[in-house]
Amino acid sequence: MGGTQSEREEKVSLELSEEILQSMEVGMAFKDYNGKISSMDFHRASSYLVTASDDESIRLYDVMNATCLKTINSKKYGVDLVCFTPHPTTVIYSSKNGWDESLRLLSLHDNKYLRYFKGHHDRVVSLSLCSRTECFISGSLDRTVLLWDQRADKCQGLLRVQGRPAISYDDQGLVFAIAFGGYIRMFDVRNYEKGPFDIFSVGGDMSEANVVKFSNDGRLMLLTTSDGHIHVLDSFRGTLLSTYNLAPVSCNSTLEASFSPEGMFVMSGSGDGSVHAWSVRSGKEVASWMSATSDTGPPVIKWAPGSLMFVTGSSELSFWIPDLSKLGAYAGRK
Repeated sequence: MGGTQSEREEKVSLELSEEILQSMEVGMAFKDYNGKISSMDFHRASSYLVTASDDESIRLYDVMNATCLKTINSKKYGVDLVCFTPHPTTVIYSSKNGWDESLRLLSLHDNKYLRYFKGHHDRVVSLSLCSRTECFISGSLDRTVLLWDQRADKCQGLLRVQGRPAISYDDQGLVFAIAFGGYIRMFDVRNYEKGPFDIFSVGGDMSEANVVKFSNDGRLMLLTTSDGHIHVLDSFRGTLLSTYNLAPVSCNSTLEASFSPEGMFVMSGSGDGSVHAWSVRSGKEVASWMSATSDTGPPVIKWAPGSLMFVTGSSELSFWIPDLSKLGAYAGRK
C-alpha cells in the first residue's frame, strides 16, 4: 500500500473488476474472538485497523504485517461502535452496558481516556467522524443527533429526529446526512441549524435505517434498512439508482454495506451471514459468498482504503483478497 492516497485509489480504479471481485477469498482470519465483532474502522493514512467486539475488547491490527498489535478490554463500559480519529492510535467509541451512554476518546498507545462526551440517554447506534476537522456526530435511540468537537466535553449542537438515526459525513466534511423514516436529510455543516437543504426519498421503505454512507468521490450514497434493503442514490440529485434486497436483520443487528474505493461496487453482509457484491453501474449482483461460520446476522464489512482488499467481521475477523490463481490473464499482465 505504498504511494499517496490518490495514487492508491487510481491504482484500484484501474484494477478492480468483476472478475477480480469474483476471485476474492479469505486470505487470513483471526478466530480468537469470544463474541461477535460489532464495528471496525480503517485509519485513512496508515495500515491500521481497529475492531470492537461483544467480548468487550478493542483490538488494533497492522494490516500490512497481518498482526494484532494490541487488545484493550472495556469491561466496565462495554464497546459497540468504534472510529479512528486522525491520529492512528486514538479512537472514539460508544458504550454497550445499558447504563452509561457516554462516548469516549481513548488512546490505544497507553490505554488512557482523553475525554468523555456525555449527552445521549440511550444507546448510540451511529457514529461518524469528519475527515477534515476535529468534529464528529453521533446518533442515538434517544432520537437525537449530537454534533461534537473532539476538543470539548459538551456537544456543539443537537438535532431531534423521529426514529432511529443513521448518520454520515461526506468525504469532504462539507455536508452530513441523517436517515430515518424512509428519507435521507442532507445538512450543510456550516448551517445545520436551518434544517436540511434537501430531502431524498428511498422509495417508500419505512423500515428502520441502519447505515448511511457516501462513496469516496461523494457522488453516490447508500442506505441500508432493517428489512434487508440497500438503496443506492445519486447524492447530488437524490435520484434512487438501485435497490438491492437481502435477508432482513433482527432488531439487535445492523446491516452494513460498503462502497469499493472507486465507488464501482457495493459490498454487504446479509441477515443469513452471507456476503454479496453488486455493480453500481448495472445494478446486478456480481458475486456472493456463503458464511464460513455458524453466525446468524450480517457480518460488518469495510473496504481497505485504496486496496484490493475488504474485511468482514463476525465471530471471526476475515481479510479478503483476490486469488491470482483464478486470474490467469490478469497474472500474466503483471
